[in-house]
Amino acid sequence: MTPSSAPPVTTGSSIVLPRPRGELSAAVTDILRTAPSTRTRFPETGSADPYGDDLQLALHTCYELHYHGFEAVHPGWEWDPELLRFRGNLELAFRRALHSDVKGGDDIAHTLAELLIEPLEPNDIARYLHDEGEWWHLREYFVQRSIYHHKEGDPHAWVIPRLFGQEKASLVAVEYDEFGGGRGERVHARLYAELLAAAGLDDGYLHYLDVVPAPMLALVNMMSLFGLHRDLRGALVGQLATAEITSSPAARRMVAALDKLGAPPECRLFYTEHVEADAVHEQVMRHDVIGGLLAREPALTESVVFGIQVTNLLEDRFTDHVLGSWRLGDSSLLDSIRTPGPLPMTGVA
Repeated sequence: MTPSSAPPVTTGSSIVLPRPRGELSAAVTDILRTAPSTRTRFPETGSADPYGDDLQLALHTCYELHYHGFEAVHPGWEWDPELLRFRGNLELAFRRALHSDVKGGDDIAHTLAELLIEPLEPNDIARYLHDEGEWWHLREYFVQRSIYHHKEGDPHAWVIPRLFGQEKASLVAVEYDEFGGGRGERVHARLYAELLAAAGLDDGYLHYLDVVPAPMLALVNMMSLFGLHRDLRGALVGQLATAEITSSPAARRMVAALDKLGAPPECRLFYTEHVEADAVHEQVMRHDVIGGLLAREPALTESVVFGIQVTNLLEDRFTDHVLGSWRLGDSSLLDSIRTPGPLPMTGVA
């Protein structure tokens, strides 16, 4: 029996393929509805915007095959050579843009020190939510971040077999906390699902993918990119260090915003968990993971710096998009027809 005539397979996934946002994402979603075949030909990336919705959704769709997959999509696509070639072209465009847009370098001490400095007046979503935000802003932010937090800790698991000694043990300790310390109900992704439900939103995995725009997809894709490539293991460690070092103060600001807006306790719990856990993780990541890794492999210094800088770049792009939309009175989410004013959550559920 040839692959093209193979019977339907059970994928174990209930996630449907996303709505396309252009030629690249349309091509990959159309092709994934068929069985793998040596005759499959994917389009070239051409001049697609590396940060744009079309390329980022196409890349996210390719990466999802390594996570939970999609309903009715043949599992053979995960390692299909033509799909991997297509994904590699998408990644090349993305990597080139990231390298072009950060300064690089090998000053790890200064780069880490900068993460510990909180600006006096940060361009910060939590600050906006506290000072000016309404309930619809908060729920919309929850929708945006769901694409990230549904995968919390997952991309970093790929780096574990690529580390040694203390840095490996220490990173596993951080991951252990991300996955609930052995308790399923405390897994951070589960806590975020409970946050969504408490806010009256759908808690399903990637339920809101079709309305979350490119800036958040780029953040998640960056973690998958770093995790799936061994040569980017230093960058992934830098990304995780950035998230852990900056998370505790950011979570404190979110708790203040949640209290101001009267959010349910399940919403508050997710962020208070990060205030406590990530304050410890900061020290572990800086001294044990990064310190241990660079003592063993000093040639990875530039890669770690790159990971930190790229994380800040993409977080800033996400923040600018969200706050720029809100300050105009618009939604930061996508819809089939962009209309002024806040997009009610009932319209995207």
